[in-house]
Amino acid sequence: MDRNNQRLLLTLEQERRTINRETISPVIQEMDMDTLQPIVTMIAEVRAEYIKSLIDLSQNRNGMPTDDEIKSLTALRRSFTELVDAANAMETAIERGYIAAPPAKAA
Repeated sequence: MDRNNQRLLLTLEQERRTINRETISPVIQEMDMDTLQPIVTMIAEVRAEYIKSLIDLSQNRNGMPTDDEIKSLTALRRSFTELVDAANAMETAIERGYIAAPPAKAA
C-alpha cells in the first residue's frame, strides 16, 4: 500500500475514534461492574434457556422437530445472538475508550 493510502487510513482511524468518543461518551458517561453485571447475567440466562430448549427438544421427540419448535428455538437464538453482539459492541467501546471506566478506588 502506498504512503498516501496509509496516511489516509491513519487519519480515518483517528477521526473515527474521535467521533465515536464524542458521540458515545455523553450518552454513556461511565461503565462500572454494577452496570455490567446485570448485562452479563441476562446474556447467561438467555444462553442457558437456548441450550435447555435444544436439550428439551432432543429428549421429547419422535422424528423431526415441528415448525413451531424450530420457530421457538430460532427466537431464542436470535435473542441470544443479538445480546452477544450488543455486549461485544459495548466491550469494544470500553476497549477503545469511548466509554470510561470509573476511577480506581484508593486502597
